[in-house]
Amino acid sequence: MDLFSRSWSALRAAVAGLSDKDFAQPSGCTGWLVQDLVCHLVIDAQDVLITLATPAGTEPTRDSVTYWEVAEALPTGDDPLDALTVRLAAAYQEPWLLKFHLDDVGSAAGRAAEFADPALRVGTRDIVLTAGDFLGAYVLEWTLHHLDLVAHLRDVAPPPAEGLARTRDMLETIAGASFPASFSDTDALLIGTGRRAPTDVEAAALSASGEFGALAGRIPIVLG
Repeated sequence: MDLFSRSWSALRAAVAGLSDKDFAQPSGCTGWLVQDLVCHLVIDAQDVLITLATPAGTEPTRDSVTYWEVAEALPTGDDPLDALTVRLAAAYQEPWLLKFHLDDVGSAAGRAAEFADPALRVGTRDIVLTAGDFLGAYVLEWTLHHLDLVAHLRDVAPPPAEGLARTRDMLETIAGASFPASFSDTDALLIGTGRRAPTDVEAAALSASGEFGALAGRIPIVLG
């Protein structure tokens, strides 16, 4: 729960510090500018609020790791929901409006998370999990999208180290193997999720890894 708050606060602070011209830069998400990514974060914040206000009366069916499903291919930006996000982002017209909306809804989502009972069972996407596990799953969401935000904005602060470490651990659990120890958490996440291709040296390290070598064909691991 605490890591959710720290990861979310860091991401919102990074967005708050962006200049207007930063919003027109590409993000790490295929087909999305930074303004599109920030619009998506508003939708994410709404999802947090909705889910925490949707109690479930049955036993959990997922946890913070199994919440995530592995897709078959990288996003192309052509998905109808992705395209809708782009249109919504453009409708804001001014970057300060996006900043304001994210601060407004994002702050509310952060407060709701702080007040949530970790053991509360909530429902979302036709699954049930505890509020603690739901918020734990979102550490991965915040961390990966923080990396997407700074992909072409080198002066913006990166995600918290503890969020990067936890997200790497979750991705390795999903993959069923560990990335080479020589990979930083950031590089493991970028390569593992297909956000960048491995260098020749990194590809060799993956192939040489007794544990992960057998799973090298599963990279990228596309989460949805």
